[in-house]
Amino acid sequence: MIGAAFTITAKDLKERFRDRSAIMLAVVVPLGLAFIMNLTLGPVTEQSFSTGVAVYDADGGPIAVGFGEMLAGIDAAGFVSVTDVATEADARWLVDDHSVSTAYLVPQGLSEAVAANEAAEIVVVADPDQPIGSAVGKALADGFAAEVNAVRLSVATALALGADDPEGLAVAAQESSPTIVLADALTEGRGFDFSSFYATGIAVFFMFFTVQFGVLSIIDERENGTMPRLLVAPISKQSILIGKLLASFLVGVASTVVLWLSTTLLMGAEWGGSLIVIVLIAAGVTAAMGLTAAIATIAKTAEQAGAITAFVVVVFGVLGGTFFPVSRVSGAFSAISRVTPHFWLMEGFRRSSAGEGIVDILPALGAILAFAIILGSIGLIRAQDLVRHQ
Repeated sequence: MIGAAFTITAKDLKERFRDRSAIMLAVVVPLGLAFIMNLTLGPVTEQSFSTGVAVYDADGGPIAVGFGEMLAGIDAAGFVSVTDVATEADARWLVDDHSVSTAYLVPQGLSEAVAANEAAEIVVVADPDQPIGSAVGKALADGFAAEVNAVRLSVATALALGADDPEGLAVAAQESSPTIVLADALTEGRGFDFSSFYATGIAVFFMFFTVQFGVLSIIDERENGTMPRLLVAPISKQSILIGKLLASFLVGVASTVVLWLSTTLLMGAEWGGSLIVIVLIAAGVTAAMGLTAAIATIAKTAEQAGAITAFVVVVFGVLGGTFFPVSRVSGAFSAISRVTPHFWLMEGFRRSSAGEGIVDILPALGAILAFAIILGSIGLIRAQDLVRHQ
């Protein structure tokens, strides 16, 4: 039985390696797509955010100086790029020309108005074509105004309580430079960089296409009339089924391993520890075989099975986060994504890429194996019917 199964496996593997379309789908297309996405989207998604702002200062007083010092501090951190201009028209032109996202017009008499507890304002001119930069620019101005108003409130409160040096309080309030502090923070652990995400996402997506050949070959054997020849040969039905499924498993593992090694060496992708990656690949290929078998064996022809399988795999791939991260999405979409094996494979690879150990990926691995057992049982029963009935 074992020898016969290996014979079937060898025959199917030989057919797969001779089939250029299968090699294209299993290795060439996903590897090329991963490279293209990394080259085109990687530089955009990995670059740091920065926006340009222009400042026209017609006041020159302590409050205006404090505002300029705040912006200079943020400029030094690389978050904004500040351009000082000589006229209000220059500031507005830079916004109209889309050279900056925001222009600040500091009016003459601003500092005196603040000292006298009178109404004062900094005009913020925003570029509607740069919504994120404009929102950031307005937030900076709002933060500065809030700081100034807090100081003014403190002075007013001190005066109400009988402070005997109102001029000194006003001068101290003017000389204090309200600042907005930017601090870098790291969340607990880490996840995918974009090269790793593209590499694993594309590999997981195409894994479910690659493994369908085993089941589809059973349907092909029936349609081509070669199944009766196999059944009359001294080969058991179980051997035929095991041989074809084993070939499908080996093709799926081999193609994913090739993608793993290629993207690691050529793209710098971080898949994680070798043992964990191999375990996840084996579990993922098993789950993929179960899913495709459960779907494909419902169809009457190989073409119909391929079409149905492709549709379901694409939908599950999108829902499962192989094209964009969904591990932290909340709401109904989050619940739906968790009913796909793709989500749990991506979660396992994300944790592996973060340097976590085998214990940390056990929930994801357990979910993948659950999919493999449930869907695989359904697919196995259906596949046995295909081998048995003519």
